[in-house]
Amino acid sequence: MAKKRETDLSTEEKIIEAARKVFTQKGYAATRTRDIAEEAGINLALLNYYFRSKEKLFEKVMFEKVHKLFGAIAPVLNDENSDLTEKIEKIVENYINMLVMNPDLPLFVLSEIKNNSEQFGDKFNMGKLMLESVFARQIRKRRPDISPLHIIMSVLGLVLFPFIGRPVLRAIGAVDEASFMGLMEERKKLVPHWVAAILNS
Repeated sequence: MAKKRETDLSTEEKIIEAARKVFTQKGYAATRTRDIAEEAGINLALLNYYFRSKEKLFEKVMFEKVHKLFGAIAPVLNDENSDLTEKIEKIVENYINMLVMNPDLPLFVLSEIKNNSEQFGDKFNMGKLMLESVFARQIRKRRPDISPLHIIMSVLGLVLFPFIGRPVLRAIGAVDEASFMGLMEERKKLVPHWVAAILNS
């Protein structure tokens, strides 16, 4: 009985791993369940046994990826024991470290959010997480004259954009792997300074 369950889990994980790869390469619309079954090395009937539809499988993969993208900062946003400066430093460092390990993540998530923005908003409720956080409260206290969204967008933009623009930077010969990683290490120190300048302006 335990052996059967172990086999089931490994088959399910094989399907999820294949789905991660195919959805990331092709996006939701262009992916067929047959593509995922082929990538997993199983037949379509077995895939359908574990996951009744492409939607259910995508939902699982998307939830995982969104959790990875936003989960890196969620604990920091609501930490009552750190001040605004410490939060910004931690958010920047956590995000850059996570994106270095998952370079395809931002483009995938942004592309799928663009195509399914209503569903994303309903399921993940990221606006509430950010705008009702301790971080947002600290921004309001420091700068009551501006919306916390300006600071949140600035931090996320300064961290995410290099990873989104990375293929272009490579294509024009501006960076290679080593120089890009060096820039990201520098950025861990620079971005908090830039955001502090915005807060102090």
